[in-house]
Amino acid sequence: MSASSPLVPPPVSTIAVALALAVVYVIWGSTYLGIRFALEGGWPPLLMAGTRFLAAGAILFTLLRLRGVAMPTPVQWRNSAFMGMLLLGMGNGLVCIAEQSVSSGLAAVAVASVPLWIGLFATLRGQRSNRLEWLGLGIGFIGVLWLNAGSSLAASPTGLVALLVAPIAWAFGSVWSKGRDLPSPFMGAAAQMLCGGVLMLAAGFALGERFDVVPSAKGSFAVAYLAGFGSIVAFSAYVWLLHNVRATLAGSYAYVNPVIAVVLGAWLAAERFSAHDIGAMVVILCGVVAITLSKARAPRPAKAST
Repeated sequence: MSASSPLVPPPVSTIAVALALAVVYVIWGSTYLGIRFALEGGWPPLLMAGTRFLAAGAILFTLLRLRGVAMPTPVQWRNSAFMGMLLLGMGNGLVCIAEQSVSSGLAAVAVASVPLWIGLFATLRGQRSNRLEWLGLGIGFIGVLWLNAGSSLAASPTGLVALLVAPIAWAFGSVWSKGRDLPSPFMGAAAQMLCGGVLMLAAGFALGERFDVVPSAKGSFAVAYLAGFGSIVAFSAYVWLLHNVRATLAGSYAYVNPVIAVVLGAWLAAERFSAHDIGAMVVILCGVVAITLSKARAPRPAKAST
């Protein structure tokens, strides 16, 4: 008699995956503007990011514990701290540092390279991407380059290095997480935010960051938005995706986020929005569609027999 092994997880709902991707696409696309408003409002980059993630992590951790979710084990705390350092401390923290001196166009191009680095690291780990997936990655990256063509690439050396390291760190952490002993997705997100927030606050103070002026109401509201929506809602959705879909699909947000950022910039910051941008967005979305189709065509693992 054959039966499904109890160790094989149940299939993930396509609707759940689509909703999680939509949350990550839209909300993280808006965080570029949120970070900009926070920095303009008097928040130092690492202290801002550390406060954001520490507050969000504490709220989410408390809610989960009240609902009876198990505390992470020592090994899970260690793995969560490593992921918090890579994804949040280096991935997000370095972007915040870069946005002090680097144009938004260059930042978008750098972040859009995340899926390419994910594909590379996944390949090094033995996970072969099919031709359609690589085609989608290439199309998406070309679209982002097109979207940012003509933007100023002038930047400080610090900003350039930050934008080089940030997407590599985020991609490596995303791939490294596969198969690790980590808490449940939402507790994992809380643990990573707590650890990453502490690391960024410590780094910020060590590097001499201080509040020279009292942050403005607009800047503080932006930090609250980043903590509530960018961290608790969107980061939790991203961690859930890492547990349930290919890392390349989870990382496809990097192609859609620049599109969202351009739309919000035109709406809320009076930034120019041209037919050139629309054409680039179409190319970007074609890349995301190709990645999604490659994931849908990937062979499912065979069920265990008893």
